[in-house]
Parts: sequence; C-alpha cells; structure tokens
Amino acid sequence: MPEKIVDAWGSSEVKIDAKLISQFGLKQFSQDELKHYKHYLFERGIIVAHRDFGLIDGRIKNKQKFLQVTGIAATGPLHLGHKVDVDLFVYLNSLGAKSYFVVSDIDAYTSRPSSSVPSMEAAKENAAADVADLLALGVEKSDIYVQSRKEPRYYEFAFELSKILTENEIKAIYGSLNPGKIAANLLQYADILHPQLKEFDGPMPSITGIGIEQDPHARAVRDIAHRLPYKFFSPSFIYFTHLPGLQQDKKMSKSEPDTAIFLGDSAKDIKRKINKAYSGGKDSVEEQRKYGANVEIDRAFAILNYHHPDTEFVNDVREKYSSGKMLSGELKQICTEFLTEMLAKHQEKVEKSKTTAEKIVYG
Repeated sequence: MPEKIVDAWGSSEVKIDAKLISQFGLKQFSQDELKHYKHYLFERGIIVAHRDFGLIDGRIKNKQKFLQVTGIAATGPLHLGHKVDVDLFVYLNSLGAKSYFVVSDIDAYTSRPSSSVPSMEAAKENAAADVADLLALGVEKSDIYVQSRKEPRYYEFAFELSKILTENEIKAIYGSLNPGKIAANLLQYADILHPQLKEFDGPMPSITGIGIEQDPHARAVRDIAHRLPYKFFSPSFIYFTHLPGLQQDKKMSKSEPDTAIFLGDSAKDIKRKINKAYSGGKDSVEEQRKYGANVEIDRAFAILNYHHPDTEFVNDVREKYSSGKMLSGELKQICTEFLTEMLAKHQEKVEKSKTTAEKIVYG
C-alpha cells in the first residue's frame, strides 16, 4: 500500500510524475502504446499511466468485448475537467466497450457537505443537468444510469461489499471513517464491479479512467474483486493528468467556481475567467519576445492542449508561444474564441437533451 494518502475528495492539484507513478505501483505507457491509439488524450501525453491496461489492449486488438465504467458525482455543473473523462469514455466506447456511465446522486449527497448538496432532491436536480451535458457530449442514452434508479441487485451487491472491508483497511486507504463517505465508497465499488455479475454482463476485463487522486478507490476495488466469490477480473485503470485549474496549484473544481470553465458558462464569463487565468508569459513584451513563455504552466494553453481537436494547431501554438512569437494576450484571445464557439454549440445540444435527461433521472 503506498505510504502517501491522497484525498479522493480534495480540490488541490495532484501532479503525476515518475516518482508518484513508481510509489503508487503504476505503469507508464510506452511511446508505441500511445501512438497506437489515435486520440488526442494519447497523442498529447494526457494519458500517462495504467494498472493492467494490457488486458484491455488485448481485447481491443482481438475485437473482443470488454467493459468500461466511468462516473461523475452529481454535485453541481460540469466543467472542462469533466469533459476529459467523457471524451475518453466516448472513445473507448467506439473501440467496442460495453459501457456504463454512472451519475452518482446518492454518492454526491452522502459524501459531500450539506452546503454543497443539501438534499437528495438537490442531488437529483444536479444529476438531470449533468445527464443533459453527457448526452450533448456524445454519451449514449443506454449507457447512462443514476445510482438512485438502479436495479435491486445492484444495492444488494453494494451491501454485500460492506462485509469485505475492515475498519483498519478503510483507515489505511482513506484516513477517515466518515459514515457518508464509507457509504459512497461502497456504491463506487459496486459501480465498477457490478457489470461483471451474471445478472449483467458476467466476468470480463473492465477499464475505468481516473485521475491520480482517485487511486485509493482503484486500489481498494481491485483488492475487493479478488475476495468475492464471483471469479471477477481485477478492474483495470487508466490514469490521465487533470486539466489544471485556472489558478495556480488548483485543479478545476465545482466547489471553487473561479478555478473552472463550466460547460454552461456564458461568453462573458469565459472571457473574464481566461483573462484572469494563470499565465506562463513574462512580465514584459520585451522579455516575452526574447525568452518566450513557459507553456507548461500556462492555463490558456492547457485548455487548448486538453480540448482543441487539432493537434497540429496546438503544436503550432506551443512553438510560437514558447519561442516568443506569440504574446500572452494573443494566446488568451485564441483560447477565448475557441471556447466561446465550442461551448455555444454544446449549450444548444444541451437544450435539446433536457427532456431525455429528466426521464433518465426521474423515470
């Protein structure tokens, strides 16, 4: 078990480096592996590490069925950080996965403070808005479920999992015995494992995309899988670096609105937030022209790198900005225009998806 305890609910940015990958027992993707998958998340090094991805890689190459499970907590509006999860989900679905996208309304209510999610009804309202976003981003209706509307076997299974973990194990993994978070954890384990039950798809390899701060859940659920009487495959995980928050040393977070660009933000909000975003540029035009910018810490460039569909364009911006040919103001203008257009189109799709989203959440 890694010595470091990572807060799975925290809002601080957790940076993945070789030391952390080694400490957590993860494996890095080789360049050949990254080149095999023709998607921006692999091409641009946003996907960085994995646990047992070889199981999934083999199924994909042999055109065999595999499972994928991804989820979001219904704690509020989705932002660009969530879009990375969704883009990976849609891509893996295109490679032949039997897909499950859980919108965690019960988890959101039990594991978050009342100031964030004051009631189950509020969690369901959040879920309906989130599902509309998911549909607009290309997730299939048939792949989405909300925890509060799952089949009885799912809940039975979640309670069955409570017999597996001990008090000391929970403390070792999470450093806390908060009852609400324990309940949320059991549901998260059920989300990842239940597709392998005979009542659903049966045992087969599964994959879930996560950030490094979710690794406590990954380690726990992999251990649990081997202690159940169902001959489950140990779930595989693929790790991506988080889109950094607009402020230094922060990830994009629903609980800190100024750290994030939300999918429902107006053009005015986008412009204001990007103009205030942490920059890798120099203090003066002269210095910028002479020394260039630090693209690795620049938030406007990060947004283009994580979301612009054209890798050649992103690489061109990287070269110009880092060499001093492009100024910070120019980069922020490019980012603002790109986001304004992309999110305006997205918001039009959301409006058309709301009725379907409400049926998924409320029946």
